[in-house]
Formats: sequence, structure tokens, C-alpha cells
Amino acid sequence: MAVTALAGGVGAAKFLRGLLATVSAAEVTVIGNTGDDAVFHGLHVSPDLDIVTYTLGGIVDATKGWGVAGDTRNALDQLGRLGIDTWFWLGDKDFGTHIARTMWLAEGVALSAIAERIRVALGVGARILPMSDDQVRTRFVTTAGTELEFQDYFVRHHHAEEIASVSFEGAAAARPAPGVVEAIEQAERVIICPSNPVVSIGPILAVPGIREALRSARHKVVAVSPIVEGAALRGPAARLLPVVGAEASASGVAGLYADICATFVVDRRDAGEVARIEALGLRPVLLETVMETPDVAAALAKEILALDLDG
Repeated sequence: MAVTALAGGVGAAKFLRGLLATVSAAEVTVIGNTGDDAVFHGLHVSPDLDIVTYTLGGIVDATKGWGVAGDTRNALDQLGRLGIDTWFWLGDKDFGTHIARTMWLAEGVALSAIAERIRVALGVGARILPMSDDQVRTRFVTTAGTELEFQDYFVRHHHAEEIASVSFEGAAAARPAPGVVEAIEQAERVIICPSNPVVSIGPILAVPGIREALRSARHKVVAVSPIVEGAALRGPAARLLPVVGAEASASGVAGLYADICATFVVDRRDAGEVARIEALGLRPVLLETVMETPDVAAALAKEILALDLDG
């Protein structure tokens, strides 16, 4: 079964690892969020693409959910000794990835081609595509009127700031990366991973052409809620949903996806949300979505692939 997945970072990577335990990696295409991308110490960092690549390559730091297992911080410590602010953690092996990416970008290589080079070098069988080769950046305005870039909000301020608005700078002029629309059109199943719907999936959908492709393929699109019992399993999704006019609930997320998916997976703990999801015109499916172990992630992926979307 050819599967295309829209993915953010840690939550998506857990699910994708389970997916690859269920279906051949060669059949999987991941469309990754690059709205989180930033430049640190002169290097282009693609956090969500790297989390997915490191996880599927078997080298991710499993405790943190990002970075390379066993990595050291000698380069970062040296930068600190030289008076450079090092609030954004980058390990030495991770630096190597970012140096290579930045060098290739300077040579004119597209981000999608770079993602391909990196995943092949790290032994990842699934294809990993950035949502766009064009620059799209997630921006916030706090309730106090302060403008923040994504990593400032998420990492430097530990997503503690109250947010008044979210935007995706550059999205309107961006184009889907080569292969993105085709991957949606040609897939037998499209899965929206349990990622933050505002800042992980939101930037992907903001690129013109991607939402339209999903809308045309709606019958085969399955979305997984990242909200369980009104709370996000990780990160600030529950606090950001009201910023975009959605309730912090599984049905609130379903409302954001109602035009692009026909089947919506919610955790069994949210059985009370079923009627509200049905009222949106979606088919709700109750499964275990809290991926505390790789086995649970694999079981979730297997059950999603087994769904009869014509039923």
C-alpha cells in the first residue's frame, strides 16, 4: 500500500516508526513541516525534517525525541566560551547535518534534494519531502504585541508566552516541493499524523496547492487527533487551537481538517467526542493513540491501514 503522511516532529516520528514496522518503507512518503526552520550560528536547521530522519534512521535520542543519540556538545560549549548565546541545543553530530545542508544550499541545491541526500546517507528507506523548497516561516504575535519566531517561542521561551496570532510568512508565494502533490494524488492512503494542527500541520496546509490536493483526495485521507481529553500529549497545541478559532478538543481539531479528510481517529478516552465529529461530516474511529511504546505506535498504524475507507 502506497502511503503518504503529513508530519511535524516528535509525535509524527513516533507514529512513522510504527508505520514502517507495518508497511514497506519504500511505499511511504513523508511530507514534512519546514515552518520551524531557522538559522543558528550561520547554519540552516530543519528541526522537523531532522527529527523524522533521525528517528527513521534509528539514531534519534529516544529520551529527548530529537537530536542524535549519544551526541556531545563540544562545539556548542566552545561557542559559549567565545561569548555566543547557545540557548538552542545542537549536538556535534547534529552540527554535521546542518553544515552539510547549509553548504549544499549555498551551492544552489534545493531543500528537497538535500533531504533526499540526507535520508539516503542515513539509511532511511521512506522518502522524506519538505513541504516546499521555498522559505516559509511560522511567526507569532504575543498578547503583549511582541513578535516571535517559532524557535524563540517554542524553545527559548518554552512556549509559555500567551499568543494572539499565528502566521506563516512566505506561504502565499510558496510552491509545493517537487513530488508533494503527486505523493498525495498517487497514495492509496494519506495520513495526517498526530502533530500540532496549528504549527506543524498548519504550515504544510498553508502552501498553495497542498490543501487543494488533499481536498480532492479527501475520501482516502485519515487524520489522527493529537488532542486527548482536551490536552496535547506534547507541546502547546491545546493553547494554540483557540488562537485559530478552534476548541482545544479532538472535535476542535476535526473541524480544522473537515474539508480535507473523511476519517478522523480519536483516542478511546474521547468516545464522548464521536457525535460532534460525526456532525462535522467525518467518520470517527476510536483507537489507542497514546504511543507510549513502539508496539502501540505499530498497532495504531496497522489499524489505520486496515480501515475500510469505502465502508
